Order: sequence, then structure tokens, then C-alpha cells
Amino acid sequence: MRSWPLLLAALGCTSGETNTLSSSSQPEPLPPPAAPSFAPSLPSSAPEAVSAAPRPQLVSKPRCPSDMVLVKQRLCVDRFESHLVDERTGAVLSPYYPPEGPRAAYVHKMWEGLKGTGTELEQKMDLPTLPAFQRERAMRPKAVSRKDRVPQAYASGKDASVACKNAGKRLCTRDEWRLACRGEQDRDFPYGDKYERGKCNTVRDTHPGILLWENPSINHTDPRFNKISDKQGPLLRKTGATPSCASEWEGDKIYDMVGNVDEWIDDPEGTFVGAFYARGKKDGCQSGVEAHVLSYADYSTGVRCCADATTSSLPSANEQALDGNEGGT
Repeated sequence: MRSWPLLLAALGCTSGETNTLSSSSQPEPLPPPAAPSFAPSLPSSAPEAVSAAPRPQLVSKPRCPSDMVLVKQRLCVDRFESHLVDERTGAVLSPYYPPEGPRAAYVHKMWEGLKGTGTELEQKMDLPTLPAFQRERAMRPKAVSRKDRVPQAYASGKDASVACKNAGKRLCTRDEWRLACRGEQDRDFPYGDKYERGKCNTVRDTHPGILLWENPSINHTDPRFNKISDKQGPLLRKTGATPSCASEWEGDKIYDMVGNVDEWIDDPEGTFVGAFYARGKKDGCQSGVEAHVLSYADYSTGVRCCADATTSSLPSANEQALDGNEGGT
């Protein structure tokens, strides 16, 4: 029998070597992988970018000056019949005389000579005052649309055109005027489809020509005609004083397109429309007079202007809300 020392010698190991083999039997760690020689591929989807919320786009809307009403999203019409001022100074012109210096002075002088030759009322009634500035030099009449003013009368078609132009506006065409008069409901009268007495200042029981001259067909340049009153009040009312006579458009109103004074329109042949307070016609928005040239003027002829609506970019309702919140509290 072999002894254990010989067996271990045959195997070429000793007890010390046995311990060494035992510890070296564990695998050595692998070296780190070599860096790739190319860029890694991109991820299949990029991360979402962080950005501000998009603002609403601007909205283009038709607009009118503050003294005008928007009609059919394209036309601007004076809210009230015009009174006139001198464009240079802003001084208010008398609504009872022509809006031009030499003619106003001539009419005033003429009626100073004729005064006292009519009825008892005419003999007692003084002429309206003609301001000194209005008789001394030429005026540049400018139309102004404002509530609670005596509207201009004694204006010729030429006066009306110049007054609107000096205001940055123009006379309405016949179609524009009638469209505005009929309102959104497209009615024959500003208030409805049928004539109703008293709704507009028209078909009055009193005619100033009869009261002053016993004849409704003469002396229509008398500056006192529009100073007459009857049991219903002044024959010529201030602007906006007849709220039932309003043509409605988009939540707004145009006053006295029927009644009060006639209004010149853009017609080279000479036409005024609207049926002033003493005319007996009951045809509402269809009413018109085509018998006079543009140079004609009397106590019934007045002014109303039109303009084309302008288009401007305005914030939408959402954007206005955002803008209102940006300031904080």
C-alpha cells in the first residue's frame, strides 16, 4: 500500500499547493468593453418639448367711428342727424340759417326787412340770432352727429356734401340710406311694417307756414319756421328726442331716419329723403323728394353722413381674457 506522502508527490502537489489551486480556480474578471467607434442611435421618439401655450389669433372686425352705427358689417351711418360746426374753430353754426357766411347774412338781412308783414304770430316773433362770426366770414361747415342737439336745416345738397366731407365722411347713396332706415328686420318703417301715428316726428297737425304766413307753400327760408311749437311740443325736435323712431342694427340704433328733417343723399340730380315733420306722406323709408337741384335749401333740408366701415385686427374674446389675466392682482 502506497503511503499518502508518495501519492501526493505523484500528483505533483502538496498541501500548500492545494490551497493555491483552490483560490486560483475562480475566473478572472472580464475587461471592460471597448468604447464604440460610432455614435449611438437616437431614441425612437424625442422627448416632448416644453413650450408656451399658443395665443389665439387676432380677429379682423369691421369698425365704425363712435358717433356712427355699423350696418351690414360694411357701412357706417350717423347715429343722429347732424348739427354743423366751423371746421377751423369748432364754433357751432346756427341751425336756423344756411351754413355758409354770405348766404346766412343775406337771409338774415332779407327777413329783417320782411318781418312784421305776416300773421299776428309772425309780427310778434323775433328772428333767431345769427352769430356775428357766422355772418362775417366764410364758414367751413363740418357735420357732427350728437344727441340732444337741434339738427341743421336750411342746408343745400352742396352744403351737406361739404359738411360730410369735412367730417371725414360722405353722403349716403339711396340704397345705403334705405337699407339703414329699414333696420335689421327689413321693415318699411324704423319701428315696424305699418305706419303708426306719432312713432316718428312726421305728419304733424301744425304747419309753420300756415301759422306765420297763412300759406304752407311760401317763405320756406324764414328762419323762424323751425322755432314753432304746438301742443305736442317743438315741431323740430332735438336729435334722439323720439326714441320710438329708431332703426335697430346689431344692438345699436339710428334715430330719426324718418321725420324731423329731410336728409340729402348722394344724387347729382338732387334728392332728399326721410319725410320731414310737416310733410303728410306716410311712406316711411321709401319717402323721397326729387324735385329740387343740389343748390336748393329750405327749413326742411338737413344732413346725415355715411362712411365705409374700416377693418382692423382685434383680439378675440379668448385673447382679451388672457390679456386681462396677465396683469394679475
